[in-house]
Amino acid sequence: MTVSFKDTFGTDKPVIAMVHFPGLPGRPRYDRATGRAHLVDVVGRDIAALQDAGVDGLLFCNEADLPYQLAVGPEIPAAMAAVIGELRSSVRVPFGVNILWDARASLALASATGAVFIREVLTGVYESDLGMITPAIGDLAAYRDAIGANSVALFDNIAPEFASAIGRRGIAERAKGAAFLGVDAILISGPAAGVPFAMSDLAAAKDAVPDTAVIANTGVRAGSIGDILAVADAVIVGTSLKVDGITWNPVDPARAQRLMEAARSART
Repeated sequence: MTVSFKDTFGTDKPVIAMVHFPGLPGRPRYDRATGRAHLVDVVGRDIAALQDAGVDGLLFCNEADLPYQLAVGPEIPAAMAAVIGELRSSVRVPFGVNILWDARASLALASATGAVFIREVLTGVYESDLGMITPAIGDLAAYRDAIGANSVALFDNIAPEFASAIGRRGIAERAKGAAFLGVDAILISGPAAGVPFAMSDLAAAKDAVPDTAVIANTGVRAGSIGDILAVADAVIVGTSLKVDGITWNPVDPARAQRLMEAARSART
């Protein structure tokens, strides 16, 4: 499939904002005392703040489930689906989902909730702090077809955080390979959440695959979004929108407003 950001998000060069779940059941940071009510409160509050600021899309992620897993249990997508389902009527913009780092679970969650895309590592092989990341995009494509989720777009992180690529191929070659294999968007990341990527990597990917969407995935800030959107087709932003710029804090409405003002200025 080919994604039209204008058709999907209502604008060219959309700003997709992260909605970080607190720790989920079965993970070390899960708050058993407050349970699902706490999840709904935290996620609902951030949805409201981000939409009030005018973001073009949302991305739900289990960011607090440290240490991350390469394959999650069924409790993770089940918990996220329950919370998204409860809050679904308040979501006014298109959204995606990301379960770190399990593409199959993300796709199942997307199918269950009506998400329009998943963000995952879908191509390449990487050594990482979590172990070897060895995605199998052919198997995932078959699974997507089997569960009737062919409308869910695949956003492929070809420069994953906490990881480095195995082999000699650089960003441009990995971008070309991912595009050939049919991903809908290519993501360029820095070394960790909230850390800027190299602009040279973003430019190399876009030059290599001009007909495929390239998205800036980490470290986007109000002061840099103009330069980023001059190259990228979209941005995904989370940490810089939080109180004091700390990933685990709530969304700061003033920071979100400033970033969206800068984005609108850059787009015009």
